[in-house]
Amino acid sequence: MDLHTLLSFDWKTMTPEFIIVLAAILLSLLDLLAGHRINQRVLGFIGLGAVVLALASLILLYNEPVVEILYGTFRLDSFAKAFKTLLLVGAGLVFFLALSDTEKDPITDKGEYYYLFLTALLGAMFMASSADLITLFVGLELLSLSSFILVGIRKRSCASNEAAMKYVINGGISTAITLFGMSYLYGVTGTTNLLELQSRLVQSINSDIAFLLSLSFLLMFVGLSFKLAAVPFHLWAPDVYQGAPTPVTAFLGAVSKIAGFVIILRIFLSVFATIPDASGTASFLADMKMYIAVLAGITIVAGNTAALKQYKNVKRLFAYSSIAHAGYLLVPLVALSPFMIDSMWFYMLAYILMNIGVFAIIHALLRTSASEGLDVFAGLYRRSPFAAVMMAVFILSLAGFPGTAGFIGKVNIFIGAFVVEPAHYVLASVMMAGTVISFYYYFRVLQQIFFRKGAGKVSLPWNITVVIVLCAAGTVLLGILPALGYDFFFTNFDFRDFMTPGK
Repeated sequence: MDLHTLLSFDWKTMTPEFIIVLAAILLSLLDLLAGHRINQRVLGFIGLGAVVLALASLILLYNEPVVEILYGTFRLDSFAKAFKTLLLVGAGLVFFLALSDTEKDPITDKGEYYYLFLTALLGAMFMASSADLITLFVGLELLSLSSFILVGIRKRSCASNEAAMKYVINGGISTAITLFGMSYLYGVTGTTNLLELQSRLVQSINSDIAFLLSLSFLLMFVGLSFKLAAVPFHLWAPDVYQGAPTPVTAFLGAVSKIAGFVIILRIFLSVFATIPDASGTASFLADMKMYIAVLAGITIVAGNTAALKQYKNVKRLFAYSSIAHAGYLLVPLVALSPFMIDSMWFYMLAYILMNIGVFAIIHALLRTSASEGLDVFAGLYRRSPFAAVMMAVFILSLAGFPGTAGFIGKVNIFIGAFVVEPAHYVLASVMMAGTVISFYYYFRVLQQIFFRKGAGKVSLPWNITVVIVLCAAGTVLLGILPALGYDFFFTNFDFRDFMTPGK
């Protein structure tokens, strides 16, 4: 590629990514050259500023038409804009949360801690804009490798070392399976570009190609299910959530999980949802959705049921809660309703707010507490009424109570399962049953907060307080006025340009 060709690309479409990568390089150089001579919180504020600046630059690109650069491997369309917005909002909240550390086991390598958050975010953003299997895979690995190191950032902690080892092993397995599935797509079509894959497969599919495509679909779905922590590929999640620093747990539970859904949607909707099955009567994705439905149902039931026994460690409890929510987010992919994308986007936004809000309070409590069990919440209403009320808001939203964003998100997913023909009554019933089961362990947390005695005051650093207030305000506002979220979505993102050729 010569210099003239490089200069001909519309590089402003990658402005958010350039900001993040330049900030990561700056932080790494400052950490290397200045070391302990610079206040480590300054590095954190630089990283946070970069995330905010990247979000602002992305908002300025909302009105831009679909643009493709680097020979169609990177594209800025409504899909990329919508999900990059979620990724940057979630990363900004987590970054703000990470400015405070625990007093009993502080992280010594703060420079690495901050710029690894940025490189993980960069990988997720590339996945949202990738229109090629190679760049999708590169983004996935950048996110995964950064996350591996973040989980084990406390090198002298046995729990962190164990969590990092399990995460690396499971991540390696999932990567191999995903790449094996992608290789079948390439072998059948001779290209890695998603638009070319679509055009070559839409023409005709015989029985032999249909079998290879089915194998490719199942391999990629299994490999990416590890990233989502969907049952039965979830066993790494509780240990990793427990051993990782709490801000890293929040990142994995919100930003990384959304990135996993981003790559699934990008591949499955652009390729498998547009090509006909062997009979020619339905799309290939519609023909294979029974496998997704089974996995979604098992994930909802198993995640909520396993959480019932988690009382020795609160992060393990919310790990299983996160597994159940991954099952809820798989339901729209089964239904394939006309409002699948907007219902998933809204639920992801609600989940970012309530999940990060929960971990912000947990982070504040664990900073000085020797216990990580449910008793860490004991008497919170008397120790910190503000934190208790905020935690109640997040718990009610996770449980799906009216007046919260979680309720609106679940209702829209639930309705989506009925508006299609044939309706998915069984899956909707499983979703309802899982929600009812979740009431028990969510309300057990509220029982500790309001009806148990505890000792000692709770100190909330200002940055954690800001995160809690922002998350709670968004959770309540989107629960009472959900039109704010949907109007924002439909005003700024037009998904009719999904996978259409750009300029």
